[in-house]
Amino acid sequence: METKNKVKPADPMTAEEIKKLKSIDAEIAQKGSADNKFDQQVETEVIDGLTYPKGGEAIGVKAESGPLRSSQEQMSTEGFIPKQAGFSAVPKAEAKKDHKPAFIDRNTFIGNLAGGPLKTIFGPDNRRVFYDTNYPWRCSGKVESALGSGSGVMIGPRHLLTCSHIVDWRPNNQTGWIKFTPMYYNGSVPPFGFGYAVKVYYNYKVSGPTIDGTEAKFDYTVIVLDKRLGNATGWLGSKTYSDSWDGQAVFTHTGYPGDLTGSQRPIYQNGIALDGNSSSAQNITHRGDIWPGQSGGPFFAYWDGKPYTVAVQSYQNSSVNGASGGADMVRLIQRALAEYP
Repeated sequence: METKNKVKPADPMTAEEIKKLKSIDAEIAQKGSADNKFDQQVETEVIDGLTYPKGGEAIGVKAESGPLRSSQEQMSTEGFIPKQAGFSAVPKAEAKKDHKPAFIDRNTFIGNLAGGPLKTIFGPDNRRVFYDTNYPWRCSGKVESALGSGSGVMIGPRHLLTCSHIVDWRPNNQTGWIKFTPMYYNGSVPPFGFGYAVKVYYNYKVSGPTIDGTEAKFDYTVIVLDKRLGNATGWLGSKTYSDSWDGQAVFTHTGYPGDLTGSQRPIYQNGIALDGNSSSAQNITHRGDIWPGQSGGPFFAYWDGKPYTVAVQSYQNSSVNGASGGADMVRLIQRALAEYP
């Protein structure tokens, strides 16, 4: 495993650079969509007088996790970088003209909540707002559902990895609508388009607002989208987390926090150390800086120069924050890739 954390951060992008990138990537995404043979027409439903896309079919998969064997530790799926995509180890910061103060004052917000959420930013806030359509940053994006918004990452050609608790679980193996927009930024026309869920793979149906011990192990889902967005964005690989990586400050997280950006612009934080906590390495704790809206965002590191996701953000509290991963997460990704390539 290697890390790119020591690379000098890039200079902030100018407004002209962002405009140029959006124009180029919009053309790329349009071409990729034209070649898409798997696009599906999303049906709609009317809720309280408003029209929404219908949700997907929920596909439950029994978890198999136990003490890790050496073969399980090596379980992985491979990522993909499109030929036309650039690569940057550290993302470009947003243009200075787009920089805004924090969306909310966390200290005031928490102080006004009797028994509300506690501090989940440990020490200096190391999250940075970015806009970068190079790989792998173009693979991250905003997830929206009837329950609110979260974060996610492309993990296959039309496969999204995010948290389970963002899903509106419904009876009869159905879910509410789920929308994913890679590199969502301030509500502008997205460079890569967006997609809706048609299939939702899960080990456990996690429902908020609290997360118990079992849910913390399985708070992830693999969503098959109606479009092959990965043709344009590429996607990250995945690996089963190993406790041998505990304490190594080499992981990066991306997400859409409600406090800094109102979930409108993405952040990244690198140099995060994870702790698998047990031989099953499913409930993975850390002290990265987290606020609601970042749930579902990936934790990834580099092996041989390629990024692999090992977990997704799940919960936060005043002493430690938590992500979900492990061998079952990789199995779920493998199954979705095999059944809906």
